[in-house]
Amino acid sequence: MRQKIAVFLILPSLLLLAFLTVYPILGVFYYSLHAYNLVSGEFKFTGLNEYLSLLKDDVFSVSVWNTVLFSLMATFAQTLLGLGVAVLVNQRVRGKNYIVPLLVLPNMFSVVVVSSMWKLMMDYDTGLLNYILRFLGLPPQAWLTSFELALPSIVLIDTWQWTPVCFLIFYAGLQSIPRDLYEAATLDGASPFRTFRSITLPLLKPYIALVLLLRSIDTFRLFDKVYLLTGGGPAHATETISLYIFKSGLVFWEVGKASAASFVMLVIILSLSALYVREVILK
Repeated sequence: MRQKIAVFLILPSLLLLAFLTVYPILGVFYYSLHAYNLVSGEFKFTGLNEYLSLLKDDVFSVSVWNTVLFSLMATFAQTLLGLGVAVLVNQRVRGKNYIVPLLVLPNMFSVVVVSSMWKLMMDYDTGLLNYILRFLGLPPQAWLTSFELALPSIVLIDTWQWTPVCFLIFYAGLQSIPRDLYEAATLDGASPFRTFRSITLPLLKPYIALVLLLRSIDTFRLFDKVYLLTGGGPAHATETISLYIFKSGLVFWEVGKASAASFVMLVIILSLSALYVREVILK
């Protein structure tokens, strides 16, 4: 009887959750099976043609590659930096209460503020970064307009903003490790590297998995920084799947193609999440 009452109480929440998640997904899949152009008014069932057209679209292929590359570079850079900084701060450092708030400061700014700030600093003629390079006798760089440098530059900006979140998660994990383990390792003569490898890393495994999962999903949805900094250029060098979907659906009004790309992106993210859960969390 108590179980039936519990199910009855949570049923409205489950129905609301299903309406807010399942219904939009089904809607996107429905539109992806139709050629739907808001300008011409064309709306007809085309089956999997929109998906097949994505396979032949070079811009979509480039956007997928850029998204995967950005996600890999940003996720691993932020994870390694966050872990390194957390390990350093977790030592007996004086002024720790002041250092931690300063470290998380970059994540307190909005994406618009961060993008505007870095766009000014990366300006070819008047930016701070090129001023430093010229001061050191090095040639200035076209950080956001170079085909080779544009995507790594956005990785740098994203890493600057989101490493603090990784640091906080790792720092919380380090705080949960009993000090007795480190003291016992010290008494046994273990080196700092051996202590880190045998105690810290194994106990931080769930936190590392969590950071990798959260940052992979978030970086895979990259849109705002690219839109504000480069608009996908130069020559699609920073075009991502999210930007491709935005342009297809809200610039060229090809709702069917945008829906098909959105569904492909959803499948990729779900696959990544399932892989992480199975290989890291459940083991």
